[in-house]
Amino acid sequence: MRTWKTLFGLAAALFTCAGCSSQPASTTSGEADATTKLAPTQEAAGAWQEVLPGGESICSDGSAYKFLTRQGDPSKLVVYLQGGGACWFRGNCDPAMKPTYNINLAQLRGYQTGIFNLDNPSNPFKDHTVVFAPYCSGDVHIGASDTEYPGVGPDQPPLTIYHRGRANMQTVLDWTYANVTEPATIFVTGSSAGAIPSPFYASLIADHYTDATVTQLGDGAGGYRRMNSDARPHEAWGTFRFITNEAGFDGLDSDTMNYESLYIAAAQRHPNIQFAEYDAAQDSVQKRFLALSGQQDVDLLDALTANQADIRAQANNFRSFIAGGESHTVLGRPEFYTFAADGTSIRDWVAALANSEEVEDVRCVNCDQDGYVDQP
Repeated sequence: MRTWKTLFGLAAALFTCAGCSSQPASTTSGEADATTKLAPTQEAAGAWQEVLPGGESICSDGSAYKFLTRQGDPSKLVVYLQGGGACWFRGNCDPAMKPTYNINLAQLRGYQTGIFNLDNPSNPFKDHTVVFAPYCSGDVHIGASDTEYPGVGPDQPPLTIYHRGRANMQTVLDWTYANVTEPATIFVTGSSAGAIPSPFYASLIADHYTDATVTQLGDGAGGYRRMNSDARPHEAWGTFRFITNEAGFDGLDSDTMNYESLYIAAAQRHPNIQFAEYDAAQDSVQKRFLALSGQQDVDLLDALTANQADIRAQANNFRSFIAGGESHTVLGRPEFYTFAADGTSIRDWVAALANSEEVEDVRCVNCDQDGYVDQP
């Protein structure tokens, strides 16, 4: 059985995704109170605005959590969850040891490439309002615990890590609900570590915006296949302090919870939502961290196929796009406009998905080759 050790033990990769998915540039242009609506000024249009929500939100090291918004058409909303690794034991949580996650947001910068490139006329989201949820809690956005990790030796004092991903995301949602009141369409997505909880948050967002058309896409985290292990990082994070209290997720169990279970629960609660997933067939980042967790020489395409079959066995409102090659994530990369598989471009497929058009599953033909050279 796949466990969260596989999914999140690989999570050192999931912060690397933020670096390898795009070339972000600093675009913060002032601060906005979490409860204050941004005025439609020329200064705000197209620029990232920084929000300091306060309250229960906090990064792993106790520093302030913050998120970014970018004003566009208020009827079209994108909610994006950033990737950023994970930690669940002292060795990979301690900033002085070998941390495998983004510890704080001191270097927070808004992306400018891929779906965030406003200068590309082909960008299907160029006129959307965007809420960008950064990641600094080490818990894949679904933690609810201030966890004390003991020292690894008698002279090392305990270390507290603030796994407050759920509280951080709630501040993002609260601002969104207050400031984007009547969106007609909502695209909920995330890359790598941010892809993992995106079905869960898509479900919550759909519960709030009952009249909106909601679509979800997970970008670059679908290949972490199940394996036997007793490790359950979500227990260190306190995920089950809240998740079974959320509508539609009461059937989850700590012993068996995995990545696909979030898709299945969300898709069953919202059968009218189109859920979807993008991956490269031999994503080198996912494979590298599968190897670190004990799975050597994994054919990621086989793992993707099996995981997606598990979802489809219990939900028919799920689609997938598998490109060729070894790249990791696509939404924040320039390759969003050039990658294709079996004659279908990822840009066109995502645009159709966001427009609530019917899309088919797409699978690479030359799966060992990068997507932009793949042809039918």
